Amino acid sequence: MITRVDHLEICVGDIDAVAELFKKLGFVEIRRTKHHGEAVELSLPGEDQLVFEFHTGKDEEVVGVNHIAFKVDNLEEAVAEFEARGVKFSTPIATSKATGRSTCNFRDAAHLRYQLTSY
Repeated sequence: MITRVDHLEICVGDIDAVAELFKKLGFVEIRRTKHHGEAVELSLPGEDQLVFEFHTGKDEEVVGVNHIAFKVDNLEEAVAEFEARGVKFSTPIATSKATGRSTCNFRDAAHLRYQLTSY
């Protein structure tokens, strides 16, 4: 079961400029990683805040929303549950060394990517 929106990943041209703008808006930097090129994660202070993850992308990615991630308590159970309901996943479950997140991706009819994630 989905428990909340976990993060919104957005491809940008200059992550430092975007990070500085979000800091002026009151966001705090959580971490910087090297996955998907350069990446920075920011959120508002407090628990269970939506994370905005900005990254420079790869050649096949365009500037804009890359994906929306939904947090689940147990990724394997959630994938099985949603597959039983007819959701078709486009990737197997994988864990990022950079963030520690386990993820599995699917797309809607317009091909926008979504992600289930757990820690």
